[in-house]
Amino acid sequence: MNSRIVTKSVGNALRAGKKLRASYLPSSSSSALSSATRITTRCHSSYEYPNRTEAPIITRSVASSSMNEASSTDTDGSASSTTTTTNSYTNASLSPAYDPFDDTNSLSPSERRTILDKQNDEINSALPSTFTIETEPPHYIPANLPQTSMSIPSTEISTLPNGIRVASQETYGQVTTFGIISDCGSRLESAYNATTGVNHLMELLAFSGTPTLDATEFQTKLDSLGGVSFANSSREQFLYCIDVLRPNVKEAMGMLTDAILEPRLDDVTVEEMKRVVEFQWMDMVPEVVVGEGLQIAGYGPMGMGPNETGILQQQLGKSHFCPLKSLPTLNAGTVQQFRTQHLLNPKSMVICAAGMQHDELVQLAEKHFGHIEDQGDGGPNKNGVIPSEYTGGSHRQMMPTPDGFTRVALAFPTGGWHSDDLVPACVLQTLLGGGSSFSAGGPGKGMYSRLYRQVLNRYYWAESCEAFTSFHNESGLLGISGSSIGTKAGDVTKVLAENMMRLALDEVSDEELDRARNMLKCNVLTQLESRLVLFEDIGRQLLTYGKREDTESMCKKIDDVDKKMIKELVRRSVIGMKPTLCTVGDDVSYVPA
Repeated sequence: MNSRIVTKSVGNALRAGKKLRASYLPSSSSSALSSATRITTRCHSSYEYPNRTEAPIITRSVASSSMNEASSTDTDGSASSTTTTTNSYTNASLSPAYDPFDDTNSLSPSERRTILDKQNDEINSALPSTFTIETEPPHYIPANLPQTSMSIPSTEISTLPNGIRVASQETYGQVTTFGIISDCGSRLESAYNATTGVNHLMELLAFSGTPTLDATEFQTKLDSLGGVSFANSSREQFLYCIDVLRPNVKEAMGMLTDAILEPRLDDVTVEEMKRVVEFQWMDMVPEVVVGEGLQIAGYGPMGMGPNETGILQQQLGKSHFCPLKSLPTLNAGTVQQFRTQHLLNPKSMVICAAGMQHDELVQLAEKHFGHIEDQGDGGPNKNGVIPSEYTGGSHRQMMPTPDGFTRVALAFPTGGWHSDDLVPACVLQTLLGGGSSFSAGGPGKGMYSRLYRQVLNRYYWAESCEAFTSFHNESGLLGISGSSIGTKAGDVTKVLAENMMRLALDEVSDEELDRARNMLKCNVLTQLESRLVLFEDIGRQLLTYGKREDTESMCKKIDDVDKKMIKELVRRSVIGMKPTLCTVGDDVSYVPA
């Protein structure tokens, strides 16, 4: 519900003083207020209720009163005997058996002790000897290091003889996150060799078992080690990850090795995961569909395919999620062949960890993955990566949405991971900010960003408005998305375009820029405090740049962004470039073509 509507509704209710006060009282208020077990107090705060003319009446009840009312209600639903019975409970001479909570304080200390001793005899609450608290920590927990022996954590990088890179950073904690990230993504799929959608399927099949353990047994064993597993695929990279108690890293590394090198990829398991894909499409949220539509429209088809068999679809313009029409062509053999060709390429793999000594990680990596050989052909595009070019375009998709709103996203091209525009684009995204018209985090969260001030607080029909970025190796997208009821979707599109053009014509204010830079640095540094985020950041940076940038250098790049850089970035992206427009919802007819 719209937060402004909620606030207005609450305000109207507060102004209706007498009606609101009456709703606080039960139908039998006179008898209830006279009960000895009811405590009625009056409190009035002008700060909490600025529009009230009368103080609310707050009624509190003790436990025995509620029990009595439930038991004394007549069969016809009336509660006419409530007052009489409630008063009878206040009689101190009544047997304690009818007053289990002793609201009347009728029990003496010796009687209370007798009841507690009886409960202790009947209910065995003593812990077994194996759960006793010892004075010394268990032997399998590493001892805490003194501050004098600890150094400032930094990322250490090594390379195995077969080309696999190993990177880690110490956290001095008792939990370790480690795994593998590979340059294997959905952009490498091809309809001509029936691999469309295989990455989506591989993500679901990750940790589905080994030759000796099925999926349930695998997870049960990992649980016993105090660990959890994660897998994630994108258009450019694939990630396997295990988060486990530090003393169990060696055993968990063996399980990770089996899951990657010898996964259970039989036809039965693959068919089960294909059914999961079907269920996921049934519950696909509109925002995900919008993101897919932006990629499809922004990197449209170019030229003809192999042997002039059809239009060539660009790699970044392919759907990341497995299309339903591609499911019949996928099988265990297809998945295994794609894994061998793209996932298990030593020079495109990084084994990384957060919360682990580097020498120990190198030894484990050499033991479990040092024997992998390069399966590529050594050609210039041995990994199958073909650069994509931005084309711009439109994508419309009618689908029922849970809230009935129509989503609109407007995007323009920007640089990729290796572009000088990367950091300014991130600062600009933070400056624009935005979100939903209803803030789940409480009033005021994010209210100073430009899209909140100039869109969400100005147009009543704007249900959401938020800036976004999407980066890849060779290119990226920068834009704004919004939502409203279908009849206002055209107005949403107009507002999105106006805000992008305003950035190209006018410089942002110093106040906006300072706030955005500080907020971006705060967000980055806060997220890197997470062990899982640190692990992922180490691996992805090493795959993308061949190194990991330290936080000081990153913060300096953010501070170096000025108003002129922001304006020039938007002018290069917007002026003279064909926009990308994606519309998803029940009614897309109001969005201009």
